[in-house]
Amino acid sequence: MRVFVTGATGWIGSATVDELIAAGHDVVGLARSDKGAAALKAQHATVLQADLDDLEALRRGATEADAVIHLANKHDFANPAESNRAERAAVETFTEALAGTNRPFVLASGLAGLSEGRPSTEQDPSPFTGPESARGGGENLALDSVSRGVRTIAARFAPTVHGTGDHGFIALIVAAARKHGVSAYIGEGTNAWSAVHRSDAARLVRLGLEHAPAGTRPHAAAEPGIPTREIAEAIGRTLGLPVTSVAPQDAVEHFGFIGRFFAMDMQATSIATRESLSWHPSGPTLIEDIEAGAYTRS
Repeated sequence: MRVFVTGATGWIGSATVDELIAAGHDVVGLARSDKGAAALKAQHATVLQADLDDLEALRRGATEADAVIHLANKHDFANPAESNRAERAAVETFTEALAGTNRPFVLASGLAGLSEGRPSTEQDPSPFTGPESARGGGENLALDSVSRGVRTIAARFAPTVHGTGDHGFIALIVAAARKHGVSAYIGEGTNAWSAVHRSDAARLVRLGLEHAPAGTRPHAAAEPGIPTREIAEAIGRTLGLPVTSVAPQDAVEHFGFIGRFFAMDMQATSIATRESLSWHPSGPTLIEDIEAGAYTRS
């Protein structure tokens, strides 16, 4: 297939481009900058140079492709309303362009807030429905397009998609440990995060594109839940720092904005995903990656 990929130069996206090309697909990647365009060309992908706000470029990329994988997000934590607006506009553009074609549309979604007191499953609907909600309610908006002839698949990623070179949430928690000279968790540290290695996440996207039925929500969660205290202890061992608890009311002051997320319980199973897509995660665990120095090498 000819696959249009947004976020193609990002952490998950660049691995997904390699995965798709290795499987024999042609990739057209969205790139904002000359540097990003050069990186995509080095991966033997075609480049569509534009940004997420260029809706006409997004529409053109979708209509000229056999499938769309939407991984881009502004992730503007200082202005979440702008991130939500841009995400909803992009999803609206893609679903309008693909309506009536039955072409695959895989979009990135998350696992936060899906359930309380238990790991979330693929059957749990997203509670985020409106333009003002997380990700602009993009998952539900996209899934609504199934009735209009779009093969929508909502790929839900664990809060940490880890590996060497990751600059996401775990990297920020490691940076806070270096800054304060202690590796911290919040409260009792019993809340847990699901996790997946970058290579396994990319393979899940490709398998979803190729095989997932319309309206499904595959979970990119290789590990259902790692207590945040264990994450902090692994960081402490690797950096040679003491491990301590931070009171919930002090979490944002200690960690920055990531403190709001590190306090959350984001557990998820992937039993249905593994069975339906024959997805068998094989990458290292999060603790193995931390202890191997993935987040502490210069």
